[in-house]
Amino acid sequence: MPDRQSRRSVLAAITALPLAGALSACGGDDSASVRSGSSSRSGSKGTTTITFWSSLRGSQQVVDAFNRTHRHIQVDFEQIPSGSQGGYLKLSNAARAGNAPDVATIEYPQLPGFAIDGVARDITALVSDGLRAKLLPQSLGQTTFQKRTYSVPLDIEPMVMHYRKDLFDRFGLDVPATWDEYAELARVVRRTGGDRRIATFPTDGMTQMAAWCWQAGAQWFGTSTGAWNVSLADAPTRKVAAYWQRLIDEDLVYCNASSARLYDAQIGNGLVLTRLSGAWDAGAQMNARPEQKGEWRIAPLPQWAPGTPALGTHGGSTFAVTKDSRHPEAAMEFIEWQVADPASLKARLSSGASSQYPAATGLVPVGRAAFDRSYYGGQDVYRLFEQEAHKIRDGWVWGPRMTATGSVMQDAFARAGAGSGTILSAMRAAQDGTMPDLRALGLATTQHST
Repeated sequence: MPDRQSRRSVLAAITALPLAGALSACGGDDSASVRSGSSSRSGSKGTTTITFWSSLRGSQQVVDAFNRTHRHIQVDFEQIPSGSQGGYLKLSNAARAGNAPDVATIEYPQLPGFAIDGVARDITALVSDGLRAKLLPQSLGQTTFQKRTYSVPLDIEPMVMHYRKDLFDRFGLDVPATWDEYAELARVVRRTGGDRRIATFPTDGMTQMAAWCWQAGAQWFGTSTGAWNVSLADAPTRKVAAYWQRLIDEDLVYCNASSARLYDAQIGNGLVLTRLSGAWDAGAQMNARPEQKGEWRIAPLPQWAPGTPALGTHGGSTFAVTKDSRHPEAAMEFIEWQVADPASLKARLSSGASSQYPAATGLVPVGRAAFDRSYYGGQDVYRLFEQEAHKIRDGWVWGPRMTATGSVMQDAFARAGAGSGTILSAMRAAQDGTMPDLRALGLATTQHST
């Protein structure tokens, strides 16, 4: 790896995700990147064995299906905690020791950080044209920076609106098409619905806030100036922050963590009429609350302006080949099978894994066929996901340290929910808390304070 000073000059020089030079210095060609500590190995009968770490449900079933049908490559799988529960720390520590797995699952917001740290390998030359053609462009765009690709997307999750149709019918409510209509609906629910609210503002919801701001045209991070520009309180973000602040101030939404038992009770007791989340949440809701079968439907997320549809994403995972892989071609063959082969998705869904909108859009019929429509009253939710995925706005860039950025943001959201501060002050606090981390990485930075 380059030393700190050389890495700083490389990262400051390029105009997008600043890692192509640093990664090539770690071993841009496959032979230079071989690490003696890697656990990849070739068997005595010509079988190549690679290692795979993931926290995704159904991964063991996917690996089992792959191993049954591929004699020349075998996969050793290890289930690890989700990133928020220590999985990313485990991956970082393994990479520092030179024994990261061949393939690792990395969510979109964390990918830039793992690329900057040199953990995620530049796999541009390994991604075939055939695979690129199978992937929704918006998904591949989230893993490709300065025309260099660092991972392969498994799914892409447009944010949608899950709503309680039975309660909408009871109170005579119409599905809102715009955010203005959504706010007015929130006021009607507050007046007529007793303890019910239109939604919960998630105080642990960095990714939800990002999706709303992304939709509105925000650009929290960018590199057009040749440095990392940080603007977590730009004009679109201020609009979104002001919108949710009004809903909070008028007591039109609950304000608490979506990971808390309180939120489960709000959903379970019918106190919240809508959930604004990714397509994956359709299956998660079905698995978590079977007793609410038939009560929910899914609609497009409200828009800021009719006729100009745009969306951000909420959720989604990718597969990266790490710097320590001794068999990157075999690793890529496994990844391509995972993301694009119908047998892989069938194996994952056989585990009871939640719905997901596949980045390889040819797999949509597989997901549609496996999904139990009866929970949503017969609605073809995959048709909706397909429609909404094409609205995802291009150009969004996640920052180099989104875990740290999100932690500061969510701490400030919690304070705002308790009446100490605002959503906008939380965004400004997140920006202030982000800058030291970026400078500590040796990154050239600029920021817009508003």
